[in-house]
Amino acid sequence: VTTIKSLPESKQSTEHTLIIHFLPQAIFHVRAVTRCSASLPGHAEAILAVSFSPDSSLLATASGDTTVRIWNTRSHTPDSTLRLHKNWVLTLAWSPDTNEKTKLASACKDGLICVWMKASNSSVELRGHSRWVTSLSWEPLHSAHSASSAESVRLVSGGKDGSVRVWNALSGNCERVMSAHTAGVTCVVWAGLGHIFSASQDRTIKVLSDQSGALVRSLDGHGHWVNTMALNTEYVMRTGALEPGEEVSNSSAAARKRKAESIENGEDASVSEIAKKRYEALLKQSHGKEWLVSGSDDFTLQLWTPGESEKPIARMVGHQQLVNSVQFSADGTYIASGSFDKSVRLWNARTGAFIATFRGHVGAIYMVRFSSDSRLLLSASKDSTLKVWKTSSAKAAHDLPGHADEVYAIDWSPDGTQAASAGKDKIVKFWRH
Repeated sequence: VTTIKSLPESKQSTEHTLIIHFLPQAIFHVRAVTRCSASLPGHAEAILAVSFSPDSSLLATASGDTTVRIWNTRSHTPDSTLRLHKNWVLTLAWSPDTNEKTKLASACKDGLICVWMKASNSSVELRGHSRWVTSLSWEPLHSAHSASSAESVRLVSGGKDGSVRVWNALSGNCERVMSAHTAGVTCVVWAGLGHIFSASQDRTIKVLSDQSGALVRSLDGHGHWVNTMALNTEYVMRTGALEPGEEVSNSSAAARKRKAESIENGEDASVSEIAKKRYEALLKQSHGKEWLVSGSDDFTLQLWTPGESEKPIARMVGHQQLVNSVQFSADGTYIASGSFDKSVRLWNARTGAFIATFRGHVGAIYMVRFSSDSRLLLSASKDSTLKVWKTSSAKAAHDLPGHADEVYAIDWSPDGTQAASAGKDKIVKFWRH
């Protein structure tokens, strides 16, 4: 009625149908991080990767000093130091498991992959790559082979040697080697509909079957190296059976632990069933399809539905230098891209249409990360600062100085309560509201 009355009298009619377009938003709010709550030394060389665990209770950092350090995010104190590698540790990946079944995979420049088991505080070494490993991704919890034990045990790795390998993290066996690429693999993603996606310096993205390893299709469209990829379902697969709204509305660590234990003990639906429901709910919003975005040295992004077609939906242009980082928002509404041209760009995830450019950094953008409610975006730059942006107004909300040198890696906790950053100054910083 209000909408009809707002129209000129000549156009007012109860017989007209008004089409109202809307986007569902998260029912919880993540507050912007505005202050540094802790600065933690410990690493002896530059920190190359940071990653929060699915329940946000731990943060892992990987460094050029060959160690992986695990930090307690509640007390901001060191938890463990993993001395498993002999060379630079380049990448990290947490399994999407709950509580004590959580596992952390790390990979280094020697081609060694190590998997740390939280429950037993033990590790498994995975050897097979002849050159350094660039990317790791765990099998989604809802499609894990060990669904009876509610645990993700397989992961995929991509390396500079051009191979993609599937591993069993418990036994340490390499189940499959896929050599579809003719150059080094830069990024791998284990999707939720039975596919593995791998991007390479051979300018292609390969769609591989996660069961047989067979090549399903090749996505050719970029004119230079493909640097990065992201899936619209990445957030729900990362968090598995943990619901972010509950984490934000009830930040009690004891409450989170009780929730995880009740899931594992079968008091709630099984872990895999909860993870599958969360995944299918998001998939329904995207018409039953998984959407993939890729960023390249050719200054462009490409939007794909790789499970159905080898042709891109949209070619997204605008950046003036190589695209280094891309990510979908948690609800699959937006895509953010960071480039060496010092800008962050926001795109419509359905059509690939350009929405806004965020300018403010005076150095190359190394990484972008969305908050779990999709309303805020965090960027890290060569200029030693982080910036928080509002997706609704396309304006900077907060400037976060503090690092003494380039910021290589950032992550926003899945529960939305804090963010972490690290880089060339060897310091891990936690940020809160």
